[in-house]
Amino acid sequence: MSEKKGGFAGMLKLGVVLALYAVAACVGLAFVYAGTEKVIAQRQRADLEASLSELFSEADEFKAISGLKSGDPTVTIEEDGTFAAYKNGEVIGAVLRTSRASYNGAIKILVGVGTNGKIRAVKILEHSDTPGLGANAASSTYYVDRAKGIHFYDQFAGKAVSDPFVPKSDVVAITAATITSRAVAASVKAAGEAALAWFAGGKR
Repeated sequence: MSEKKGGFAGMLKLGVVLALYAVAACVGLAFVYAGTEKVIAQRQRADLEASLSELFSEADEFKAISGLKSGDPTVTIEEDGTFAAYKNGEVIGAVLRTSRASYNGAIKILVGVGTNGKIRAVKILEHSDTPGLGANAASSTYYVDRAKGIHFYDQFAGKAVSDPFVPKSDVVAITAATITSRAVAASVKAAGEAALAWFAGGKR
């Protein structure tokens, strides 16, 4: 009987020790996650600020704006990625982050739009399209005009928002990746139109 009690006590003690180890591990992981999450958030913020400055290098301030809507039901304008660019207190443009379905998932793009109705620049943020095909949308080694050093995303700079933005028409499509080309072109067009509507509404 005493041996059974001793065995039970030993198992109970072992169970308590294991439980304490599990609790300690969970607490440790929680702290690591909290710290890592903070670092990731800071890094993402820094990357976003760098991208904003890249699209509007002359801007001295960026302010988050809201209420911009996409006229294209296939394109979503993300509220947490939309900013007005200012210089000397005056709005000079807007930066919109869009999301749209592409060949292999959503493609997220940052689009700079000037108050003159022209696209300033385009930056591909996220995509999961096929390497060597749709992934060329963001590639710095893929050119639609190698002689002039124009990448796929470069060709949108300077285009008027009123342009058609149709691949194989006024947009040079990525070879064998028409779906990706359409996704990017549609996103840029939608961002441009939403920005112009915001400018026209006087919401500055």
